[in-house]
Amino acid sequence: MSGEVSSVKVAVIGAGSIGMAFAIVFASAGHRVTIYDTDPERLGMARDELASALSDLARHDLLQENASAVLTRIAVTGDLAEAVQGALWIQECAPEKLDLKRALIADLDSLAQPDAVIASSASAIPSSQSTGHLPGSRRCLVCHPANPPFLLRVIEIVPHAGTDPAVSAFAREFLSACGMQPVMVGKEIEGFVFNRLQGALLREAYCLVRDDVASVEDIDTLVRDGLGLRWSFMGPFETVDLNTRGGLAAHAEKIGPAYRRMGLERGQDDPWTDALVDKATAQRRSLLPLEGWDERRAWRDRRLMALIRHRRNQEVAP
Repeated sequence: MSGEVSSVKVAVIGAGSIGMAFAIVFASAGHRVTIYDTDPERLGMARDELASALSDLARHDLLQENASAVLTRIAVTGDLAEAVQGALWIQECAPEKLDLKRALIADLDSLAQPDAVIASSASAIPSSQSTGHLPGSRRCLVCHPANPPFLLRVIEIVPHAGTDPAVSAFAREFLSACGMQPVMVGKEIEGFVFNRLQGALLREAYCLVRDDVASVEDIDTLVRDGLGLRWSFMGPFETVDLNTRGGLAAHAEKIGPAYRRMGLERGQDDPWTDALVDKATAQRRSLLPLEGWDERRAWRDRRLMALIRHRRNQEVAP
């Protein structure tokens, strides 16, 4: 592995939706990409699917060059050794099955050049489970994207205890250069961060449907037209920080006990202790001092106005 991140060979292992989307991410960043899959039918459909997606991106001014130029950097193969030959970055995108990933990544470890990084797109399986047994486990880690990664540009970098820190640093540099927004996950945990946040909301949503509190449609409405509007440009901490004058600490004091009771109702006892609130508040105040609270709240309102106007324009567009 070297520190060079421009114009490298990339192997994408798996021609499913995530693999195809990753191919677009890497090729649109100027890299040469080879997509591997065991299914000839999937490989046969790949170029048409890629061309269609790239055409849509170009039509929305989301490509830096002509779609056909990006497509010329993408090849397909049913030969795993051919796919990884000369590759500096290998993005494994196999189905979420531990036995499958363990066997596949073992093959990748034996075939890939010694300095290649092997990144798994696993949604919940920590890298230590799929790669900890390998001779080359030091160059393995999870790089879990949102779906589709060519549009939702966040990606979690999750090393295991044996991952070389230089590999983690290179992953962050490489993915940033590809236009991604890497988030370094501090320790291995099933589901990582993205799916734990998504799962928390889904668990409660299913409970509300089960208990006849709200319908599927009503819950989607509340998230789409309420929570989702704010969350499209702010995270949950900034959202509640701006909801209550005095910021995060004031919000926790007012609503924290109610949230604890809601959690206890579901069998979860994770109180917002004073130490935890102080820790979160200190991080928020380092990003936004209270003196800037009124200005930031006005910014939030203007962003919401722009979003609502955009949505209304989209609804009446032919």
